Amino acid sequence: MRFHSILSISLLALSGCGVVAEKTNFLSDDDVRAKSARAAGYEPSEVQLISRTTEGTNTYAVIRAKGNKTFSCILNGGNALTMGIVNPPSCVRK
Repeated sequence: MRFHSILSISLLALSGCGVVAEKTNFLSDDDVRAKSARAAGYEPSEVQLISRTTEGTNTYAVIRAKGNKTFSCILNGGNALTMGIVNPPSCVRK
């Protein structure tokens, strides 16, 4: 019984962390565009941010580069839980 109580409290705490991270995201659209562009091999001025969503500590972005090439990118961090630090983004061509 004690194990289940500890597990329940831990799960509640972890689910709260995701909400805190999502609500304290410091990344502006320009930050997301610039970091995603570089990860995809382009200069920030060469791409357009199509969409962006934040879930927990991850920000998901879709960018379009010259030649109508579209990339899906994941940026991890940039919130209060990570003290604003962003891991190198990962982008793949759609």
